[in-house]
Amino acid sequence: MLKPKAQFNKVTDITADFLKKNNITAVILDVDNTLIDLDRKPLENVEKWVNSLKKENIKICIASNSIKKGKIEKVAKKMDIPFIYFSTKPLKRGLKKAVQILQEKNENIAEIGDQLFTDVLGANRMKMFSILTKPISGEKTKLGEIKRRIEKIYLKKLV
Repeated sequence: MLKPKAQFNKVTDITADFLKKNNITAVILDVDNTLIDLDRKPLENVEKWVNSLKKENIKICIASNSIKKGKIEKVAKKMDIPFIYFSTKPLKRGLKKAVQILQEKNENIAEIGDQLFTDVLGANRMKMFSILTKPISGEKTKLGEIKRRIEKIYLKKLV
């Protein structure tokens, strides 16, 4: 349940060709440390990447665990994509809402994010194609640092 189907350094490294080869017609994107860093600075070329997926008719939706609706809405509006905030990943509630928005079968959806215990686990529980990216920036809290250390341990065991 914790093993991602694919891993990339950053979200912009994922090509439309890669998604299509894996029968992916839609993606669900995490925000924090996937599209923007913890200072809310967007990943370089992320808007260009989103537009390239749209041109390839790949549907996109944001599902973030953040409770800060304004922050998520700002990112979504800038990229002109629908969003869900406080999605409670790895629980299924928010991801089910994203599936309704995307109107695609779960097996044709990739969930892309930087966290093993939320993004990957949530995607795998929903029988989606899970893609793990490296976090854009380091954690700002002790709890965040501990969580990342535990993720690294699990990732090494999964290889």
